[in-house]
Order: sequence, then structure tokens, then C-alpha cells
Amino acid sequence: MIAIDTNVVIRFITNDDPEQSKRAKSLIDSTDVSVSTTVILEAGWVLASKYRYRPDQVAKVLSAFLGMDNVVTNDPRMIGRALDWVVNGLDFADALHLAQAEAHDAFATFDRELARRAADLANIPVRLV
Repeated sequence: MIAIDTNVVIRFITNDDPEQSKRAKSLIDSTDVSVSTTVILEAGWVLASKYRYRPDQVAKVLSAFLGMDNVVTNDPRMIGRALDWVVNGLDFADALHLAQAEAHDAFATFDRELARRAADLANIPVRLV
């Protein structure tokens, strides 16, 4: 198993650099790869900010990528939950933070909009500080 960097994920998804995209595809198609939560977070940010993907597009392409048989993440259920929440209006980073916090008693934030949106989605109370 090989851990891959964000740039490999981005080349695979966007196919924006013919040579690097070909090498990324060859690597990912030929071996099991591990994608950390931080790489997924950064990939979501890059797709949204540089490539102008809408949140639902980010969720769709990352879900498809992470759903490949040879792509492994440290917590696929948590990441899947966060991607679902993105489709329902949460910011991707906020969704990951919130999903990772579900094992705790509460999630504290100053972000009123996050608290409002998360109220109907998450299985953890969101407390405004």
C-alpha cells in the first residue's frame, strides 16, 4: 500500500496535466493507495478554490474517488458522513471537523452558521462559545 499526496489525487480527478495525470492514474490503477483525512481535506479545498467546483461537485468526485476498490482511508464512514453533509450545506472543512468530533460530548465553535446548519445533521451537540 502506498500513501498518496494531494497533488496525485488532484491530477487523477482533474486530468489537468497530461503527463502527471497519466502517472497518477497508472499508480492508482495498479496498487492499493491510502489517502489521509488531511489529504482529502486539502483536495476538497483545491477543487473548490482553484478548480471552482461547487460543494456538491466536490462531494461527488471525492466520493467516487474514495469509493474505488483500491483506495483506502483511515475512517471511510466518517469521511462519507462529512461528504453527505457538504451536499446538505456544510462547508467541507467544517463537515470533517464535526464528523471527527462525533465521539465527543459536544463540538464548540464561534460559527453561528455552522451551529445552525449542523443542528439537523450531526449526532453531536454544537455549542456556541
